[in-house]
Amino acid sequence: MAEENVIIGLEVHCQLDTKSKLFCGCSTDYRDDGPNTHVCPVCLGLPGSMPVINKRAIEYAMKVAKAMNCAIVNEAEFSRKNYFYPDLDKAYQITQYDKPLAEGGHLIIEGEEGGERKIRLTRIHVEEDPGRLVHMGNAERGRYSLVDYNRAGIPLIEIVSEPDMRSPKEARRFLNKLRATLEYLSVFDSEKEGSLRVDANISIKGSERVEVKNITSYNGVEKALTFEIARQKSLIRRGQKVARETRHFLEAQGSTQAARSKEQEHDYRYFPEPDLCPMHVADWVLGITLPELPDARRERFIAQYGCSVNHARTLTGELKLANFFEAVVAQDPKALSPLAATWIADTLIGELNYRNMALDPVDPSAFSELLYLIMNGTITDKNGIEVLRVMLDQRMKKEATESPKAIVTRLNLAMSKSDSGALTSAITAALDENPKAIEDYRSGKAGAANFLVGQVMKKTRGKSDPAEINRLISEALSKKEA
Repeated sequence: MAEENVIIGLEVHCQLDTKSKLFCGCSTDYRDDGPNTHVCPVCLGLPGSMPVINKRAIEYAMKVAKAMNCAIVNEAEFSRKNYFYPDLDKAYQITQYDKPLAEGGHLIIEGEEGGERKIRLTRIHVEEDPGRLVHMGNAERGRYSLVDYNRAGIPLIEIVSEPDMRSPKEARRFLNKLRATLEYLSVFDSEKEGSLRVDANISIKGSERVEVKNITSYNGVEKALTFEIARQKSLIRRGQKVARETRHFLEAQGSTQAARSKEQEHDYRYFPEPDLCPMHVADWVLGITLPELPDARRERFIAQYGCSVNHARTLTGELKLANFFEAVVAQDPKALSPLAATWIADTLIGELNYRNMALDPVDPSAFSELLYLIMNGTITDKNGIEVLRVMLDQRMKKEATESPKAIVTRLNLAMSKSDSGALTSAITAALDENPKAIEDYRSGKAGAANFLVGQVMKKTRGKSDPAEINRLISEALSKKEA
């Protein structure tokens, strides 16, 4: 629940998915190669080396700015941000300071109390990524750390929000919407390790602001903010002051730890980068076209496919999921859309999350076949879930995959006929075993009917039509009452 006294702003660092670094030709595809193999004099900052701006990175950054309703400045300029840290090979970072690429803008998220919330943006600027430290042991108690400069120089955009968020959940929703927008723009690969990192600024109204650095997961942001809110409130209750400081999030412990006092802007001794000219990009952005973005696709799903607002929001929240839905219903949108929206948004996502499995291995045509088996009455919803689980397990284990129809045949999951003796016997047994449920049913408790249907479904191994069972139970109880 949002709290008016909680004030949260985020600084989100996103790696742009270019083939080469921001100021040199070194490859950005470094993750599977050895350390310090994707480096050159420019990204190592060796004397005499000269940076050259990657045009594609600037185009990607302007694409993001345009999608988020920012104003592109007339003149953008790179600056040097001076500080010492082992992963910063030059002892300064080339970034943008008082002349960023874009200013203002906003992102619309779902509000906690329903409706929509506008989260304002302060600016979007372009900068180079530093290298990374590889800790031998762990970051808190490692014996020593090694430095890998392969990441140094990869193009980043930093998206700075206004302090408009009032809860960890709102912050998580902002990040989810941001990630989806970046994926729709094809400028960002969320599956790459380290591609998105967050610094969170949080305070309780009237207290000092605390910065939590380098949170590397979406869940981590919510956990770090939840812990930090509780920590700051505890200090205030005990009459202590909240110190203005930088803290690190310890993901394994779910807590934050003091790192250093918070730097001020003058500590970085910014000055214009002498080796790069200012950029004039205001006219350049006019030629940039945007694809269909999450909000527009959500509205189209509602209008074109008849999706509910909640289903449309879920289905368009990830580009791959939206594409999967449209591939599933492509053969017959009118017939398949209602069932596909429910099964993908409610059932498939839950099964994938349970297995910690990506969507990629799931075949849209096989999923369509499964939906047809349910729609034409070959299998019940319950056994449809059983078929789906077999399909997912086969793909996860990389076993030979069967079609949904073959799975139904092999496991004998086809729906039984309603007039079979087995169904009548199952209903009789369920009623005899559950007199309390019968009493509840007759007193008007809606859940009792569902309970009795469930008991019969267990006895028939999910092979009977729930609607038919419900009808037959009502008839049986009416006869008993008479």
